[in-house]
Amino acid sequence: MLSMSNVSPSPGTPMAASPLTRACLEIDEYAAGLGWDKPARLFALVDTARLKKQEPRLASQLGLDTDDAGKSSLTPIEQDTVPSGTPLDKFLGTIAWPDAVVGCALTVERLMLPPSAEASVPEGLSDKQLSKWVAGHPERQEVRITVAVLRDGSRESAVRLREKDSSTEVLTGGGLVPGLAEALAATFV
Repeated sequence: MLSMSNVSPSPGTPMAASPLTRACLEIDEYAAGLGWDKPARLFALVDTARLKKQEPRLASQLGLDTDDAGKSSLTPIEQDTVPSGTPLDKFLGTIAWPDAVVGCALTVERLMLPPSAEASVPEGLSDKQLSKWVAGHPERQEVRITVAVLRDGSRESAVRLREKDSSTEVLTGGGLVPGLAEALAATFV
């Protein structure tokens, strides 16, 4: 398990209002630092103040031992590698989080089409055929999606286009990727 707490946002990263948005952007920035064409990554989100109180040694190892670190914040902790070859929905269906985990997040790369292109999708394609069709479409966009959810139902997403790979070009919003948010929220049921 790796903590993201020592990752400093780049100078262009906007300050976010909510701890969940900050955690989501922190994970996006971490993934951006690793580059593109990477596998999906799963993160536990823990309450930083609670972590510092209950696990001071671990908090110190993660660089959370300063007085101002973690006031009303979340600490993302990267989990083991998401198994390749396993469909994401099946993998997420196997996860159960301990009580200390207040949320989770996932970052994944995908191809996306603009709404105008979605209207021209041929009917009756299998998932494999659809993926191939999207991959060959001239208007496709490569994106990195980070979705974070909390046990209380709060949700946040960050979407970064490969074409505009900059911290100042990241789109955020709670309802950007509802299906993935639902799948992550189901890991707390």
